[in-house]
Amino acid sequence: MRHLIGIEIGGTKLQVVTGDAAGTIVERRSFTVERARGALGIRRQIEQGLRDLALKGKPKAVGVGFGGPVDWKTGRTCRSHHIEGWSEFDLAAWLQELTGAPVFVDNDANVAALGEARRGAGVGFDPVFYVTLGSGVGGGLVVGGEIYHGALPGEAELGHVRLDRSGTTVESRCSGWAVDAKIRALAKKEPSSLLAKLVGDKPGAEAKHLTAALSQGDAAARTILKETAADLALGLSHVTHLLHPQAIILGGGLSSVGEPLRAAVERGLRGFIMEAFLPGPQIALTALREDAVTVGALELARLRR
Repeated sequence: MRHLIGIEIGGTKLQVVTGDAAGTIVERRSFTVERARGALGIRRQIEQGLRDLALKGKPKAVGVGFGGPVDWKTGRTCRSHHIEGWSEFDLAAWLQELTGAPVFVDNDANVAALGEARRGAGVGFDPVFYVTLGSGVGGGLVVGGEIYHGALPGEAELGHVRLDRSGTTVESRCSGWAVDAKIRALAKKEPSSLLAKLVGDKPGAEAKHLTAALSQGDAAARTILKETAADLALGLSHVTHLLHPQAIILGGGLSSVGEPLRAAVERGLRGFIMEAFLPGPQIALTALREDAVTVGALELARLRR
């Protein structure tokens, strides 16, 4: 039986998986991206992943979720905001030469949205909007089971939606690095808080301590959650007024905060949307979690092959 290949190319994570005809992951290889090695280093890791999977025969198709803007019609990457060496690279042609199969490339948030809409928390809803809260903030819209792109080179760039006229964006307030910075600042002001104690004197990835602090009722953690959820809800109110998704799915690393984040965003959103649209879209947490992009990549390959 011929298989599908799904590839996730992110700023920190790379995954290469095989899937069956139904788009279910069968086998995977995961790598940590070494930014200093640039795009060439990632391509060498992809080659290694394909060798390690010991592919038997030519796959049916390859789907790719790329962490940056792409021309989805040609499979050429525009650039990466994290890794040097991807500008105007013909990723589809390179992978087709490696695998001998048709290759379909799209932005990773779009691909994750497709995965959640067809195989995850968005099943049964239409349209579905997906937001990834990670090193940046991305978005993807799926309508009728297909990615909505709009005119080239557009994507659903929620992270670049402005929250005020001075240039404050959703990404500058709600990305992982933005939340880390908020926590560092608050820890200096409130060094006796549980959140500050959990962070300690080791900088980096401070947001990972939010869940533990929230579970113990820490006031500082609640402040960070309230501020972040309110900013995200304001950004998503524009999505709601313009696109009217039935469901909005929260994914990415920050979504691991779980139900406290989901509930806070839901409450905030209801306060920002006009009365005629209440109660607003269903707010859900990712069901596919770390596999949102890879499952979506397999779906992309399955649908377009």
